[in-house]
Amino acid sequence: MSTSWHDKLLGGFRRTSDRLVGNLAGLGGARLDDATLDEVEEALIASDLGPETAGRVRQRLSEGTFERDMEELGIRLVVAEEVEKVLAQVARPIGIDAFPRPQVVLVIGVNGSGKTTTIAKLAHLFMEQDYQVMLAAGDTFRAAAIGQLKTWAERIGVPIVTGPEGGDAAGIVWDAVKQATAIGTDVLIVDTAGRLQNKRELMDELAKIRRVLGRLNPAAPHDVLLVLDATTGQNALNQIEVFKEVAGVTGLVMTKLDGTARGGVLVAAAERYGLPIHAIGVGETMDDLRPFDAREVSRIIAGVDDTGRGR
Repeated sequence: MSTSWHDKLLGGFRRTSDRLVGNLAGLGGARLDDATLDEVEEALIASDLGPETAGRVRQRLSEGTFERDMEELGIRLVVAEEVEKVLAQVARPIGIDAFPRPQVVLVIGVNGSGKTTTIAKLAHLFMEQDYQVMLAAGDTFRAAAIGQLKTWAERIGVPIVTGPEGGDAAGIVWDAVKQATAIGTDVLIVDTAGRLQNKRELMDELAKIRRVLGRLNPAAPHDVLLVLDATTGQNALNQIEVFKEVAGVTGLVMTKLDGTARGGVLVAAAERYGLPIHAIGVGETMDDLRPFDAREVSRIIAGVDDTGRGR
């Protein structure tokens, strides 16, 4: 029997939820005085939810609660509500609405973030919606990246445009757009170099790709997606800061949430930057990267179910 997406989310966020619940353990049942509220706020920051969300939970708890005790589950329910408010602003699937086609999606991210695998999973997701997809191996900096993307393209059955290692990424993108346009492809997903050691070099390369795209379709690229590895925790926020400046990020995809207790960074990223989070990854199979429901994820993170009971 196949595992449902809800069950995959439960498993994927298990470590994150256990960490948050553990950090809040023992804080319920006491009067919510300033000292206890400070402890709650610190526990949420330690769970990677970010100071903004932690501060808003503290504020909520402080409103009219000093005269009564609150059980730990009550605190977690407030956490779930506040996290849902944050995630509801950003949980948005990618809409394929470009005309003329193709919709060009640039995918960026540091090496090791799961970028190439994420491209394959995104392609699979679009194909499930009956869109025709093409890939372009624009990360010419590493031969391994080209080879890996070719392997994925063959595995999922989509065409790919490649060039030699060290080749001109903008030229590959030019060829890919021409081919995608000629055969009526709906979505062109472009891999790009992930090196940040030389930001100027990366910025110049992306600017050149944009210029080339602009000659073929002034609206392209339609999306610039940053792939983030959740296991890096707060460092993921630094990557958003840098890539926003370098590449004009329009949306985020967060991967490897199943391999970390630091999945709260999803909330911190949403709160701080407000960028759409188009999909999250909670496993290694093709079906483990999907758009998400803000209420469902917020309750799983806070360790409460739909009836308001603890897990």
